[in-house]
Amino acid sequence: MGGRGPKRQLAEKIAGEITLSDDPGATLRKWRTDFDISQTDLAMELDISSSVISDYESGRRESPGIGVVRRLVDGLLSIDERRGGDRIRQYGRVLSAGFDSDVVYDLREYATSIPLAQLYDDVGATEIAAGSTDRISGHTVIDSIEAITRLSSEEFFRLYGQSTNRVLVFTNVTRGEGVGIALRVVNPTPNAVILHGLEEDELWDHAEELARIDGYALAVTSAPLDDILEKLMTLE
Repeated sequence: MGGRGPKRQLAEKIAGEITLSDDPGATLRKWRTDFDISQTDLAMELDISSSVISDYESGRRESPGIGVVRRLVDGLLSIDERRGGDRIRQYGRVLSAGFDSDVVYDLREYATSIPLAQLYDDVGATEIAAGSTDRISGHTVIDSIEAITRLSSEEFFRLYGQSTNRVLVFTNVTRGEGVGIALRVVNPTPNAVILHGLEEDELWDHAEELARIDGYALAVTSAPLDDILEKLMTLE
């Protein structure tokens, strides 16, 4: 697994997760689908039959040894590099910030600030409460349950990356109560928050009020998470 920086760090993480997993096949499948790579494409990259990939993922074939894992991971990364390296950069940003990829899906700073309305349009978000600014300089996409249960207050603040002038997109949300309360104990707050996975009429009754008190813009979206991540990758 050659290379330096984010690619090497990501390769080591994927290989470690597969090797140490109680179900290596399921872990391989998770990473392959996260990279949006088909069994056929991975098999072609490695010059093997797609049935071999299927057998590993289903557990029909004995768990792969470290040599096979190395080839599988190299294949995933090589395909992503030819496609432009979006997944390597995405995971690299998360890992370099010190987060696990099941807590933070993406963390990015923009070259220049962009209108918050543009991001809303891109991710199909409906604004519930306006904030104190209409432009943002970055985003972080977070699993709300994992963040609330696993991150300390100091780690939670690191979700802001280089600046609080960003939008925090919280996934795995049912009503938004947990996110609203968590943000009350973190100072300062982000400029904008998007709650993913619910409609406006499903939102916690006090969410809008807390957003107005703490001064951040609040919006909701029910667009598919994969589509949201794809859209966010295009932002400059």
